[in-house]
Amino acid sequence: MHFVFWGKLLLLNSVTINALSSALEGLSARQTATANNIANINTPNYKAQVVSFESALAASVQAGSGVTAPTTATSLEPTELDGNNVNLDTEDITNTNTVLQYQFASQAISQELKAIVPALSLS
Repeated sequence: MHFVFWGKLLLLNSVTINALSSALEGLSARQTATANNIANINTPNYKAQVVSFESALAASVQAGSGVTAPTTATSLEPTELDGNNVNLDTEDITNTNTVLQYQFASQAISQELKAIVPALSLS
């Protein structure tokens, strides 16, 4: 782990913190896409957006970085007669999973930082 001081700000560089930060970024992007999908459920020709980051994150962690960015793609699910392919059941499940994963990642990064800060004796 590397500690870099920039003014009074401490920048931490560890695979764990990088990975958790990347996961939070990906989950936030997924939550935004899910909200947009639900908001456009009745919009003709709207194609649902799908956010992915897990495979890239796993590869990044294995490579020793933990840094990755989410990617957004158009869902390939079948469309309705109006050309819209948002499935409310799928979006509800995605939303629930995303909220739970975000809570878990937030708690994990909080615990990681709580373990580091006392050792630094920052005042």
